[in-house]
Amino acid sequence: MPFGKYRPFLDTNPVDLPDRQWPGKRITKAPRWLSTDLRDGNQALIEPMDPARKRAMFDLLVKMGYKEIEIGFPAASQTDLDFVRSLVDNDAVPEDVTVSVLTQARTDLIHRTIDTLEGFPRATVHLYNATAPVFRNVVFRNDKEATKQLAIDGTRDVMDYLEKVMDDDVIVGYQYSPEIFVDTELDFALEVCEAVMDIWQPADDREIILNLPSTVERATPNVYADQIEWMSRNLSRREHVVLSAHNHNDRGTGVATSELAMLAGADRVEGCLFGQGERTGNVDLVTVGLNLYTQGIDPQIDFSNIDEVQKIVEHCTRMETPARMPYVGDLVYTSFSGSHQDAIKKGFEARRKKIEETGDDTWDLPYLPIDPADLGRTYEAVVRVNSQSGKGGVAYLLSTTKNLDLPRRLQIELSQIVKNHTDASGGEVTADELWHIFADEYLPASEVDGLEPWGMYALRGTSMTTDEDARSHLTVTISVSGEDREITTSGNGPIDAFVAAIEQLGHRIHVLDYAEHALSEGRDATAAAYVEAEIDDQVLWGVGIDPSTMTASFKSIISALNRTRR
Repeated sequence: MPFGKYRPFLDTNPVDLPDRQWPGKRITKAPRWLSTDLRDGNQALIEPMDPARKRAMFDLLVKMGYKEIEIGFPAASQTDLDFVRSLVDNDAVPEDVTVSVLTQARTDLIHRTIDTLEGFPRATVHLYNATAPVFRNVVFRNDKEATKQLAIDGTRDVMDYLEKVMDDDVIVGYQYSPEIFVDTELDFALEVCEAVMDIWQPADDREIILNLPSTVERATPNVYADQIEWMSRNLSRREHVVLSAHNHNDRGTGVATSELAMLAGADRVEGCLFGQGERTGNVDLVTVGLNLYTQGIDPQIDFSNIDEVQKIVEHCTRMETPARMPYVGDLVYTSFSGSHQDAIKKGFEARRKKIEETGDDTWDLPYLPIDPADLGRTYEAVVRVNSQSGKGGVAYLLSTTKNLDLPRRLQIELSQIVKNHTDASGGEVTADELWHIFADEYLPASEVDGLEPWGMYALRGTSMTTDEDARSHLTVTISVSGEDREITTSGNGPIDAFVAAIEQLGHRIHVLDYAEHALSEGRDATAAAYVEAEIDDQVLWGVGIDPSTMTASFKSIISALNRTRR
């Protein structure tokens, strides 16, 4: 490979900081956070979010506790502009949340951007222009003076137009970004930022946010930390400057780069949930936040229902979260090695004993850097011991012989059931035997040859209507110990309505995860539905198979309900 065509970053962008202080420092508090999911994250999606998905993402960010949210680039598209205005029209922004809007350094775009802010309680105008040599020389063909003047003129345009049109009761801040900061000569980046501050005149009640982006990650995290510390030490009026780090993940070290930037003086971190964003993504705000949490630092963000966060983000972005994604992936709290499982089991036993004897609940378990319960996860996958065949073999056989595409956590649950069977009977589990084990555990056994019927509950019939408000109205007949009961309920969709019906039978039920797929095609097509539910303090899966997708989903809930009483 022609490695010689690449130049070491420090050969072209040296940082003279022999007395660097950041390596000896510790992070002791959370930074200010800015989510750019609706701007940097959205513009990188194959299918950008529609208005409904944007609103769902915004509401999620607010619910989690993000106080600074970049909501778009309103001068770039009518879609972004309409969304920005919809937040005002629908009174969607709490008083303590600051929205941010991005603009290039052009007068017409600046004016159009500021016009969209009418009605917001507080906002930040974010102006940027590229300052790195390759952009000055190749893309824009500007020299240093013209590049600096663009930032000066843009800042002055922002100030002048804000004074002209903005009401005094609206709190509007200013953020400037020398785009491609990491590739910009440090003395020139400082010169531009100082020139911008000379115009804005930051003071005690008039901060300025200087965002120093690693627009494309180009070096090891320590180099960016040196750049941040150099800027922090050389900026005038530092006490009025919020130094912001905006890191991408091109080298796979975005999280580390952001953390070292905090050591070096960054006051604020910009990024996206689960690392959405251009190319390899922005830094993952979830990982950075939970890394702080595992060090005993309050991230000031609510991650207590990480599965809900994952579900909403995947819906909004139409992108799946990898199974190995830190803190949220389906497999991150599961060890498949027998020795790991044994260590975790002993760790839980020691923890319970320590709490009983001393009341000390300090977390210190092998292989688990965080308590899954803190994120709304259960311990089911953590303490489960795999069968010798492993979950992969079990899932493969059911997929190839029965077209069942089991969700990962169901695979893990089933592997324990299979292990129990093999421990009792010994020998190899064939595909037919595996199907019988699966059906006996999850399906009405009367549908499978050679198995005895089971279950206190059975679905006898359903009738569903939907009103003009999209509410589902359900009449369902359920057999309870052989006696049919007819129940009428309603909900926000069929599953919600059916859950309400089950609750009328005296059970508490909360659906944690749901998946469905077709088993076959054509006139005789059938569907499989899988549900993970918390029922009366038990968390387990149910499976339903039926020609009707809706009925299959109902059967999956009945399956889970029956399993709680088996």
